[in-house]
Amino acid sequence: MNCFSQKRTSSQESISQQTQLGQMCGSKQLFRDRYQILQILGRGGFGITFLAKNAVLPGNPLCVIKQLCPKVTNPQSWQRACARFEKEARTLGQLGSHSQIPMLLDYFQANGEFFLIQEYVPGLTLAREVRQTGPKSETSVKQFLQELLPVLQYLHKHHVIHRDIKPQNLLRCEYDGRVVLIDFGAVKEQLVDQAANTNFIGTRGFAPPEQFSLRPVYASDIYALGVTCIYMLTGKSPLEFDYDPSTGDICWRKEIHVSDSFAQILGKMVKITLNDRFQTADEVMKALGNESYLPTLANCLTTQKLNNKSITQHENSNKTPDVYVPPIARTASAIRKWRVKLNETRLHN
Repeated sequence: MNCFSQKRTSSQESISQQTQLGQMCGSKQLFRDRYQILQILGRGGFGITFLAKNAVLPGNPLCVIKQLCPKVTNPQSWQRACARFEKEARTLGQLGSHSQIPMLLDYFQANGEFFLIQEYVPGLTLAREVRQTGPKSETSVKQFLQELLPVLQYLHKHHVIHRDIKPQNLLRCEYDGRVVLIDFGAVKEQLVDQAANTNFIGTRGFAPPEQFSLRPVYASDIYALGVTCIYMLTGKSPLEFDYDPSTGDICWRKEIHVSDSFAQILGKMVKITLNDRFQTADEVMKALGNESYLPTLANCLTTQKLNNKSITQHENSNKTPDVYVPPIARTASAIRKWRVKLNETRLHN
């Protein structure tokens, strides 16, 4: 089942008229003698995305064709754009071995435009899922984080910052329910020369301040992921929330009913001040792991202060004490009891 609407908007009609692939949409004509263009999936600031099928391979598997439209004005800019496209395509090829990242099938240049061919993953985006079924529970959002944080860990290990994590770019596969991070048109290597990159990449509300300053770091993806969690819990866009005038942080706490421990984790994920935020996916995963053990630890810990009277009562009774007695104290008590019994035996003899 195709999760995308078959109705064509006026914008899509415009794309159909203005682009080669748009004009081929719905026809039997093949792009590069291989791809039959089925429909337009969407348009962003950097290109247009089409759903297609490979008419040559057995079974005619579906794929996604992303047409990137570089805005260049001179040969030097074009050469830089070509080099960057080549670099990003190779990065996508390396990342596509992960089951939660669409596989890159092909890439090429044609008629002054760049094309990426990627695996098609059927399903609903988290944005559409929330619109259809309503906000998620704390348990569901924790499960989502446990599924997606390893993907971020994988990206960052390969020196890649996604820069545009949001509910619209997260897809739940209809076959097996896994969460897939889609739309890697915004992926940039962390070592890209920032002086050559003067375009902001990201989405307002989901991108932190350092990203607007064109200096994204791994923690920028952590911020976007935290805001995505808040959206899942409330169904509200981050732009609908008030902001703390002194810190710039989102005022989201009163809108969500979650445990204090999970609220602290979310709060640290969406801190505006970079130094106050989780820096890596590992840190968030560790915090979630510790948070899951808090109820068990609370049941094991005593809140009563141990005193000599408690130990004395324990020594004079064979019953289990009401308060926690350390192992050393229990051993000393047992030795004292043994000595008392030994002296009593000697007196009777």
